[in-house]
Amino acid sequence: MSDGSMISKRVKQEEVYEEDKNDLVEQEEALVALVEHRAKEVELLRQRVSYYKSQLLEAEERFQDSQSKLARLRGRRFLTSSNASLLATKRVTVEQRIVSPEHINIGSENLLQPKTELIIPNVSPKISQPIKPEELVVKTIIDLEETAASNRAVRKRAKKSNTSSTTDVEVVEIKDGGTKRKFEKKEHKDLIPLVESSSSPTLIRSYSSNLIPSQHKRKLRSVAVCPVNDQLFVTSALDGLVNLWQIQGRGSSASLLSTTSCVSSGERRWPEDIAWHPHRNSLFSVYTADAGDSQISVLNLKKTEGRSNVTYLEDKPHVKGIINSITFTPWEDTCFVTGGSDHAVVLWGEQDENVWKPKTLHRTLHSSAVMGVSGMQQKQIVLSAGADKRIVGFDVLAGHVDFKHLIESKCMSVIPNPCDFNLFMIQTGVHEKQLRLYDIRSMYAELHSFGWKQESSESHSALINQAWSPDGLYLSSGSADPDIHIFDIRYNACKPSQSIRSHHRRVFKAVWHHSLPLLISISSDLQIGLHKM
Repeated sequence: MSDGSMISKRVKQEEVYEEDKNDLVEQEEALVALVEHRAKEVELLRQRVSYYKSQLLEAEERFQDSQSKLARLRGRRFLTSSNASLLATKRVTVEQRIVSPEHINIGSENLLQPKTELIIPNVSPKISQPIKPEELVVKTIIDLEETAASNRAVRKRAKKSNTSSTTDVEVVEIKDGGTKRKFEKKEHKDLIPLVESSSSPTLIRSYSSNLIPSQHKRKLRSVAVCPVNDQLFVTSALDGLVNLWQIQGRGSSASLLSTTSCVSSGERRWPEDIAWHPHRNSLFSVYTADAGDSQISVLNLKKTEGRSNVTYLEDKPHVKGIINSITFTPWEDTCFVTGGSDHAVVLWGEQDENVWKPKTLHRTLHSSAVMGVSGMQQKQIVLSAGADKRIVGFDVLAGHVDFKHLIESKCMSVIPNPCDFNLFMIQTGVHEKQLRLYDIRSMYAELHSFGWKQESSESHSALINQAWSPDGLYLSSGSADPDIHIFDIRYNACKPSQSIRSHHRRVFKAVWHHSLPLLISISSDLQIGLHKM
């Protein structure tokens, strides 16, 4: 073989080697890219699995909750029927004691026979049948009319009468009411150990955002979801109007049902803050204490009459300035709390339907305006946050201060966590650390602080508000920018875990719907945002 052919052969071999080498490099790069892609795919699927696991747990809890509700409802039905039987037996016993001996046989025969025919067939056949709530209400009303004419009259006579038969029936009715109220209370979930526990946030996917005109002529002030009808929410604005909305298509849109003028009776001021009654279809608004104006109004939404009715409470416990906050307490006895610019915190107790009596808890514990008030779940403690940088916890039952805490900035609102009854949030005026988390058991140790940067304004407005998600893991906040900021309390960073921009101007508030995956926001662009999550 000649030298030239050998060289040519060697060159070809080198070329083949280089081609093979290049192929290997390309294959390696392709495999690296594929591995990275598969890794991202695995991570995404893990996030989805984690999300659906949490959804499964929540669905199982709701399922067990519904089962428990059905079992308790049937148990109450059985208890009501048993009590009716017991009452009839006691009536028979009492009448037997009164009847003379010569008429015992005839009297007892004539007396017991109809009672047996009326009561015994009604107990057993209905135990296994599902009881409709309206039937239970009717049955309860009938029982109460037989013994006391009304539940309120029964309770009053329970305090005055010592007769055994009346006391037995009245105690049962009171226990029934108590059981119902306790059943409506949420169970405590220990979320505090989860605070700052993760280096990465769990994101909430926003599927769509829809803006609808608010139908208000001036800037919006408040938004609130109805606690007794999950299809309704209201908005209020500086025009003094309260608009009632009905959610359509599971949050894709909303239709305006009614518009009501809720200005104060004297100075014709707009509502500064609003709160739904937790058990009725009525809305409470607060105004100002200046010029002897009305301080509280109640908007009763009566669909049967086709119109709304606004009434004003007569009592005026605040002495001057704007009433900044109103919120209902999560207690067995229905109460609400107001905080005002007169440094006062006032507790309003329900004496009768639409009859409320105020009790001033304190006026001197704050040296400036009270900006936010709220009641804690596990103890009857009223929290108040003031522009004087103070956070005060007042024990209502003991009638004295439980704790006081001073921070470095003015406080503008306080919101307890809906699931962890020891956890609450304070809004402050510190940039990038506007929100603080505290444990009521150790007030002097801040659990976490987080916030956001503002692009359009240096000042922090008290009109910007926050809201907890129903699971207690997320906080939503408006901002001076057109952004809704969402914070995952498990995320150990001081910035939002995500932000949603759909409005054109500042966002005042974004509230979470309690049964739909929906955020409802209001903005100074006069739009209402519906964000499906």
